[in-house]
Amino acid sequence: QVHLVESGGGLVQAGGSLRLSCTASGLTSDDYAMGWFRQLPGEEREGVSCISWIYGTTDYADSVKGRFTISKDNAKNMLYLQMNSLKPEDTGTYYCAAEFDYSGGHLCGAPPTDFGYWGQGTLVTVST
Repeated sequence: QVHLVESGGGLVQAGGSLRLSCTASGLTSDDYAMGWFRQLPGEEREGVSCISWIYGTTDYADSVKGRFTISKDNAKNMLYLQMNSLKPEDTGTYYCAAEFDYSGGHLCGAPPTDFGYWGQGTLVTVST
């Protein structure tokens, strides 16, 4: 059974940084994509960034390009999201998600409904 646990959220001032971590267990092959999604207040869940575990290809939402960096540690089955230059509009709950990817690394960029495994979420609050 796939289990994802996020950590690293918290309160930070605008312009500051946070690093989110996601511990993954139960993924029985390397052919999957893992991503970060967020749900901002009053809005639907949206993709933030995604990485193909085998190919290492990455995808970012336009709103976070140049500020956020996704990375992974294969040996530890860890996923990270380094968030720099945070803005108040980044405030929301951030989720780690995974799905087996049989599309040759093309699952990244797919909507949240295409991902079947989710963590419980971690809250990020950026103050002015």
